[in-house]
Amino acid sequence: MIALSNEVYIIGAGETKFGELWDKSLRNLAVEAGLKAIEDAGIYSRDIGVIYGANSLAGIINKQENIGALITDFSGLSEDGIPSLRVESSTASGAAALREAYLSIKSGEYDVAVVGGVEKMTDIHGSDILEKLSSILDREWEAFFGATPAAMAALIARKYMHDFNVEKEALSMFSVNDHANSSKNPDAQFRNKLTLQQAMNAVEVADPLNLMDCSPLSDGAAALVLASEDFMKKNKREGVHILSSAVAEDYLSVGSRKSIYTLSSTKLAAEKVFQKAKIKRDDISFMEIHDSFSIYGLLEMEDLGFAEKGKAKDLVYDDIKLNGRLPVNPSGGLKAKGDPYGAVGVGQAVDAYRQLKGVAGANQIKNARYALLHNMAGTGTSSIIHILGE
Repeated sequence: MIALSNEVYIIGAGETKFGELWDKSLRNLAVEAGLKAIEDAGIYSRDIGVIYGANSLAGIINKQENIGALITDFSGLSEDGIPSLRVESSTASGAAALREAYLSIKSGEYDVAVVGGVEKMTDIHGSDILEKLSSILDREWEAFFGATPAAMAALIARKYMHDFNVEKEALSMFSVNDHANSSKNPDAQFRNKLTLQQAMNAVEVADPLNLMDCSPLSDGAAALVLASEDFMKKNKREGVHILSSAVAEDYLSVGSRKSIYTLSSTKLAAEKVFQKAKIKRDDISFMEIHDSFSIYGLLEMEDLGFAEKGKAKDLVYDDIKLNGRLPVNPSGGLKAKGDPYGAVGVGQAVDAYRQLKGVAGANQIKNARYALLHNMAGTGTSSIIHILGE
C-alpha cells in the first residue's frame, strides 16, 4: 500500500509576461515558464517525478494536441522518460493541473511534480476566435443559438442587478481595483490604471457589460514546482504550504441551474476547502479569483462566503484594495493581469507563492499568511479552490 504523504509544498514558481506575445509560440511560452520555476526551486531534471501541463484551447486554436509530449520534448526532458500529462478543464485547467500534482504527491507516488499552464490565444481574431471561445459553453444548447461567454455573463449580470438593486458602478469598481493592482505587476498585460469614469463609459460589449468588464485575449504561461514533505526535509528546502484543495461541479448549461447567479460549484468547493484547511474565512489574507467578467468577481465573493447574496457591492470600494480588509486580485486578476485560459490557475498560485514568500514587490501585502485561489470553468461549471499558507 502506498503511504499518504503528509504535506505538499510549492518550492518554485515562474511565469512569462501575459499579453499579446506575437514573437513567442506555444512551446516557447511553456518552456520559458517551466525553466524559471525549476531554476527558482533549485532542482534538476533527475528530481522531477511527473509533469502536469494545463491547456484549454490549443487543439482548436493552434492545431496542437499532445501538449504533454510537446512540453517535455522542447524542454529537453524526453530523454529522462519523465511522464508528462495534459490536464484540461476549460478555463479552470490550470487549477485542475495543480490539483492533480498535489494529489499525486499526497498519495506518495511522487516526491516532486512540475505544474505548467499555457495558452496562445492571439493567433486568430474576429468571429473565428469568438466561435472558438464559445466552446467553453454548452455547444448544443447555448453556443449553437448564438450565445458567447460575454453574452452569458451579461444575461447573468442583468438578472442579478435587477433582483438585488445593484448599480453598474459596483461592477466597474471591480475592474478599477484590478487595474490599480496590475499597474504594479511587471508580468501584467495591462499596466494602466483605470478611473471609474473610464470603466463606466467604455464601449458596450453585451449590455450591461462593456469592454472594461471583460478580460482580454491573452498569451502566457506559468509554472510551479511542488514537493513532498519528505523531499523538503531531506533537501532542507523551504516552501509555501498547500493546506487544502477542493473541486465541485455544476450543470454545464446555465439554463439547467436553479439560480443563474448562484455559483453552486463555488459554494460547494468553498465548504470543502475550508473544512480541509481547518481555518476560517477571517484568516484569509488575500484572494485571487476568476473574474473573466466583472460580474463573476461579485458572485464569487458571495458564493465563497465573504458576503451575503447581493451584498458584494459593499466590498468593492475599499475592502478589496491592496490595503483593504480583504485584498482581491493583488496580481491584477484576469481583467488586467490577463486571461490565458490554461495558465490562469497556475498563475494565481505563482502570485500567491510570491506574496506568501514576501517577494511580491510593489504589490506585497503586509503580513500575508493565507491565500485563497479560485479558478472557474466556463460560466461556473467547475470551481477549483486551493488554500495556501503556513
